[in-house]
Amino acid sequence: MKAVYLEDIDQPFTLIDTDKPAAGPGEVVVQVKAAALNRRDVWIQKGKYFLKEYPAILGSDCAGVVTEVGEGVDASWINQEVLVDPGSNWGDNPRVHAAKYTILGMPEQGAFAEYVKVPADNLHRKPQHMSFEEAAALPLAGVTAYRALFTKCELQPGEKVLVTGAGGGVALFAIQFALAAGAEVWVTSGSEEKIQVAKELGAAGGVNYKQENWGKELKSQAGGFDVIIDSAGGEGFVQLVKLAKPGGRLSMYGGTTGMVGQINPAELFWKQLSIYGSTMGTAQDFADMLKLVEEKQIKPVVDVTFPLEEAEQAMRYMEEGKQFGKIVLQVK
Repeated sequence: MKAVYLEDIDQPFTLIDTDKPAAGPGEVVVQVKAAALNRRDVWIQKGKYFLKEYPAILGSDCAGVVTEVGEGVDASWINQEVLVDPGSNWGDNPRVHAAKYTILGMPEQGAFAEYVKVPADNLHRKPQHMSFEEAAALPLAGVTAYRALFTKCELQPGEKVLVTGAGGGVALFAIQFALAAGAEVWVTSGSEEKIQVAKELGAAGGVNYKQENWGKELKSQAGGFDVIIDSAGGEGFVQLVKLAKPGGRLSMYGGTTGMVGQINPAELFWKQLSIYGSTMGTAQDFADMLKLVEEKQIKPVVDVTFPLEEAEQAMRYMEEGKQFGKIVLQVK
């Protein structure tokens, strides 16, 4: 089979021919129709991910057709159109994943290939209203957004939500999910164009975080927020604390701008704020996310697709940060 190969840190992706995986007990083989990129793949290529097991075939997100089942797996999965929950071995504590928790694409061989082997327990039927490309865009970013919004922040209908960094995959799902739940959604972005597209999706408004005093400007437009979903951290997080309403909940799933700035503790305790760290999600989070997507007929926003052999170009496109939505590799 053809697969996208990463030989070592800071090396380009190359297309290789390698052996097709075989399903072991409790496993299936999926013929990949489409696979989506995540920021995780960029970090792995640059050697900035906590796991460093090279060479590797990356890719955490995919949709396709089951072609082989292992011992103990229901044979009715054969020829089913599926998407894959990329997380395995969460453990018994729903509040935090276990030390043995893994994500598809390192250390296990990932989905940037014509075939991928996964646990049968991680299979879900592809939503009928989605294409393979749309379904591939959903898993990792979708479950991350769902857990941050609902499991952690317990978003309620009618609440006001701020999502930072509109344009990224998780942020877009957070926008779509919050709107589907009946919330009023505002955004930040470094691009006026992305703010405008977020409004077209249903956001009430937004501000450019590159402008001076953006926090005060957002406060004047929107007031405070019940729930804030952030991927940046850095000095901007100080502004988010100021924007949170009394009793507000903030969930952080990334830290692209580095260490959080100086926060006045009084703002935390007088406003009784809750700050949650969140990443990925449990099998239940994934199932609940998929239920919401199907009930509300939510479609992932796909920015651009590349053929499998152009995975390196797709990675550089992601690194530039110009996308609005997910970047997907078409495999078959």
